[in-house]
Amino acid sequence: MAEGHTITIEQGSQGVRVVHGGQVLAESGRALVLRETGCPVRYYIPPEDVRTELLTPSDTTTYCPFKGDASYWSLADAQDLVWEYQEPKAEVAAIKGHFCFYETQVDGA
Repeated sequence: MAEGHTITIEQGSQGVRVVHGGQVLAESGRALVLRETGCPVRYYIPPEDVRTELLTPSDTTTYCPFKGDASYWSLADAQDLVWEYQEPKAEVAAIKGHFCFYETQVDGA
């Protein structure tokens, strides 16, 4: 990683819930908490806790030099609301296949 740039991943202890347009998209007590220099805290949610049937794969991809290539998912009214790393770099392998949303609520926070 670049000097001064750190990423930590830990097992979250609080529940997280993702709601969009009044609809619950994900709810988990097993989310991974990713902290990255210069970025907001992100919650990576196991696919079993995400209502993937509501999501449509997007053509959008992005590259992060620290995490790898991300694929995106959309809702009918929210383009690229969700992303995942299907083949993340070894340093962040724990987030493989987990979904991360732009809008996440932390229960009890």
